[in-house]
Amino acid sequence: MAKESMKARERKREKLVAKYAAKREALKKAGDYEALQKLPKNSSPVRLRNRCKLTGRPRGYMRQFGISRVLFREMANNGLIPGVKKASW
Repeated sequence: MAKESMKARERKREKLVAKYAAKREALKKAGDYEALQKLPKNSSPVRLRNRCKLTGRPRGYMRQFGISRVLFREMANNGLIPGVKKASW
């Protein structure tokens, strides 16, 4: 389980990215890279990190489901994810 401060920091970054997205796009089209550098660092989409929606785990993230591999396995074994079952042959 990730620390609450890490989850909060990530949410703050998401808000900043959304807030400055249009301005950042306009500056890129204009080629004004000096003004682009003056924007907050956390407003850059590159600084975002995919995290598990339930635990906040940053690694082993599965985009299709929005959760980490660990949680995915537990939920799949318990039958909580529709259409997913354990492979056996």
